[in-house]
This record gives sequence, structure tokens and C-alpha cells, in this order.
Amino acid sequence: MRSFIIRRLIYAIPTLIGISLITFLISRLAPGDPIRLYTFGDPFARPEDIEALRESLGLNKPLPVQYIDWALKAARGDFGDSILYHRPAADLILARMPNSLQLALVALILQLVIGVPLGVIAALNRGRLVDQVVRVFSVVFQAVPAFWFGLILIIVFAVQFRVMPSQGMLTIGKDVWDIPDRIRHIIMPAFVLALGGIALYARIMRTETLEVINQDYVRTARAKGLRERTVIAVHAVRNALIPMVTALGGIIAALVSGALVIEQVFTWPGIGQFTFQSVVGKDYPVVMAGVMISSVLLVVSYLLRDLIYAMVDPRVKVS
Repeated sequence: MRSFIIRRLIYAIPTLIGISLITFLISRLAPGDPIRLYTFGDPFARPEDIEALRESLGLNKPLPVQYIDWALKAARGDFGDSILYHRPAADLILARMPNSLQLALVALILQLVIGVPLGVIAALNRGRLVDQVVRVFSVVFQAVPAFWFGLILIIVFAVQFRVMPSQGMLTIGKDVWDIPDRIRHIIMPAFVLALGGIALYARIMRTETLEVINQDYVRTARAKGLRERTVIAVHAVRNALIPMVTALGGIIAALVSGALVIEQVFTWPGIGQFTFQSVVGKDYPVVMAGVMISSVLLVVSYLLRDLIYAMVDPRVKVS
């Protein structure tokens, strides 16, 4: 097990290097000058001062040299200081990580709690109205853009009926431990973020449940006189859940990447929103820190997926 984990982490190094290189080039070659944005409107900013600031940040060096300097520091956990906030970029990202993880965790729970039962119900009612509704739901909501659906929810529940807050994670003036207020703020963004996963899990569970309920061991369980509920829950659904673990890594990846859009729509103070603002402000250190920390989370999520799959299915050996 230990050798497997070490080997997977070693394999992840080239992936992270590739991600960092692509992100670095895109951010540097995109139009705009962070120094000009930073000094915009300053009547005392002289050309020589601007050049001195650019030199102090290392932005006057050739791109290969800039990347090598950044990579050597990043290997030690130093992503540089934010151009706009004058604080370590990693600290700014890590300070917002709990907010993003909170949103992603709730979204993942919604995916499992809603998507898995929908798939089982559709399989047990194959060809009936319930099955048709679930199948249509799965196709439609995997195709609907999450940001569009989020805006619709804001218009309906926040603007028209005024029953849900439209932004933030806590009402101004409320105590940070006001759980009901936090729940009201997280319901809409978490549901929108989970929507694609709910549809995907429903489709996977429907397919797997239909395949499992025709297996010999399920028919044997029925022949023993077990209750239908026990047969479905213990013998059918339990085995149908095994392939779901394979999709877990992809779902977590979708949660992390999709959070950038959803956090921006609902003004959720997480990594996604802050990284987006940093991209607009050409704050290179923060952009690189946000992308790399998110990439490390994805690598860890795929590693956990493989380990969980080995624990769920004893036939699979981690080697």
C-alpha cells in the first residue's frame, strides 16, 4: 500500500509540472500589464518608478528565467507575494480554502443523497413514468450550464420570492456560528454545483442496478425468502455502488473546477472567486498559487478514489 501511494505521488509530479507550465504561460502571455493596473491613476507614478517596481518583482526577466525562479520557490512552498495585497499568495489561497471545501463537501453529499436513490428508483421502475422522468432529468441537467441555472435560482428565490440570500456565506451582522443562516446561504450554490453530479450518479446507478438485479446471487437471495427490501439494499445496491467509486475522482474534479464559476455567480468567498479576481487583476502569484493548490487537491482526490475502490471491492488489489 505504501509503495502504491509513493508511486502515484511520483507519477503526479510530471502532471503538476505540466499544469504549472501551461498556467504560467497563459497568465504571462495574456493581454495586460499588472504593473500598469497596479499604478493606474497614480499621478506620482513615474516611468522609472514603474520599471523599478517591475524589476523588483522579476517581471523584466525572460519568461524561461521567470518560470525557473518561480518553480524553485514553489518547490519549497513559496508561491511569492501577491502584487495587489502584498501578502504571501499561498496564505491568501489557504485562508479561503475552508470556504471552498465546505461548498464542495455539501455539494458532494447532495450528489450522493439525491443521485444514488434516484438511480435505484428509476431502475426498479424500469419503463414506467418515474424511470422516464429520471432519465429526462439526467440528460437535461447534465446539459444545462451551471451558471445559467444558478442565475435562474437567484432570480426566482432571491429576487422574486425573497426566501433565499443571493450572495455570500453569511448575512452581515450575523454571528459566525449562526448555522441556520449559513444553511440558507449554502443551499443554492451547493445544489447548483451538485446538479451535474446528481444527474450523472442517477444515470450510473440506474445502469448498474439494472445489471446487478439480474445476477444469480440476487435471484438466490430472493429464493431464500428474504424480503425484497433486504435483497435490494444489501445484495443489489451494495454491489451496484462499487463502480460509483470510479466516478468519484471525476466528480471531485468537477466540483473543484466548477466551483470557480459557481462561487463567482453566488459571490461565495472561496478559492474560485478569489482566483478569478486575481486573473482579472493580473495578480500572477495568486493565480499560480490557486491553480497549483487546486491541482494538488485533485491529485489527492484521485489517489483517495483508488484506495477507496480497493477497500470497497476486495477483489481489487492495490499494488
